[in-house]
Amino acid sequence: MDGQATALTQKAIDLALGGDMTALRLCLDRILPPRKDRPVTFTLPEIKSAQDAAAVVSAVLAAVASGELTPSDAAEIGKLIDSYVKAFETAELSERLERLERMTSQ
Repeated sequence: MDGQATALTQKAIDLALGGDMTALRLCLDRILPPRKDRPVTFTLPEIKSAQDAAAVVSAVLAAVASGELTPSDAAEIGKLIDSYVKAFETAELSERLERLERMTSQ
């Protein structure tokens, strides 16, 4: 089949140009693949602490319940929230460690 790739491709193009909708869809999907992601817009509370993440997750769940977000969008946003909280906690722990080190070195 590898040796026929060019011929098969040309046949699909010819069929698409001839009005075959299946071949046209196949060709267009290769030329302009459908987007897997899309931007989403909805209101989120500001995250100023790790504890604020609960309010943000509640807002995401409310957006799913109201139809603003799909469950799969919410799952991806949940991963972003989790990453943000981990980064926030890491920065907070680093700051606390530096304060403790300054206190013990005095």
